[in-house]
Amino acid sequence: MASITIRDMSVSYNKGKTYVLENLSLSVKEGEFCVFLGPSGCGKTTAMHCIAGLLKPAKGEIYFDDELVTAPEKGVFVQPQERNIAMVFQEYALYPNMTVRKNMSFALKTRKTPKEEIDRRVDKMAKMLSIEQLLDRRPAELSGGQRQRVALGRAMVRDPNVFMLDEPLGNLDAKLREQVRYELKKIQSQLGVTTIYVTHDQTEAMTMADHIILMNNGHIVQEGTPNELYDHPCDLFAAIFLGTPKINTFDCTVKRTEKGLVFANDQFTFPVPEALRASVESYAGRELILGVRPSDLMLADEGEAAIYGMVDGMEPLGDANLVYVRVGEQIIVFKYTGERTEFHGRIGLRPIVDKLHLFDKQTQKRIND
Repeated sequence: MASITIRDMSVSYNKGKTYVLENLSLSVKEGEFCVFLGPSGCGKTTAMHCIAGLLKPAKGEIYFDDELVTAPEKGVFVQPQERNIAMVFQEYALYPNMTVRKNMSFALKTRKTPKEEIDRRVDKMAKMLSIEQLLDRRPAELSGGQRQRVALGRAMVRDPNVFMLDEPLGNLDAKLREQVRYELKKIQSQLGVTTIYVTHDQTEAMTMADHIILMNNGHIVQEGTPNELYDHPCDLFAAIFLGTPKINTFDCTVKRTEKGLVFANDQFTFPVPEALRASVESYAGRELILGVRPSDLMLADEGEAAIYGMVDGMEPLGDANLVYVRVGEQIIVFKYTGERTEFHGRIGLRPIVDKLHLFDKQTQKRIND
């Protein structure tokens, strides 16, 4: 197993005119399940390919533990095959003329690993992935989910220092994706192998990661545990990108009244909670963005200081209902988990005070702790 450190890495495809990644620095601990998360084109796969040695950055350094494996300015570049990594992509890339056993053992055979050791490793990994009964079949005889498990097994049987997965569950249906996601995280935890996982799916990131690195436009926006990013997004992009349904946002003006500071929107006004006054005091007379997640809204009594709107529709989820409410010109979402089964007409929604997220209107940076 290996830790990974990147220092000031930049990648350009047009000789420095524009950078796909710019001055990227990060650390992945030994044995950690680290997810590179972000929208398409943010640079997450490029960063993974640099770690794997499939791309040479324009500048910067990459370390596996204390070993320098990439440093273009120092003339250092360790070839991919010498980094003891294993990769799995969205496309399975299995050898169609080989059985599952031969697919999984191919890399070990090329290393001249003893047959007994190969059989032991393949049988152990097949059992962990629940594909023992498939070992004598060929890829054409397998379902998509089975092929993906074989691809995972083929990579992990090599006992790599670093395991890399690039959108590996993209071709699976929703139910199978949940199952493989759970199994993959369990196996990674059992093996303790350092893992980098690339995805744009925030559900995969939230459920699997020990450490999320959220990226956008070639830079790291925020990193930390799933709970840290969800509960304390550093800016509006992070708040919107993480969470399903996405966070509700309102443009508000902070106004000073006889009764104290209030958040004022065209459709509502309610007092600034005591816990937020220190953060908001300097914004008196200025605009900010108030964010509240659908699950952090509560039904309010008529006349109570709250956000009022007209019910626009509802989606039942079984254990909850998503209620869509029109507030002025915008639609917000309220996740209701109580016993009520129908919503009509005008309703009021009261945010949970300590769950509010406040962002500077100009910089879009978070302003409350």
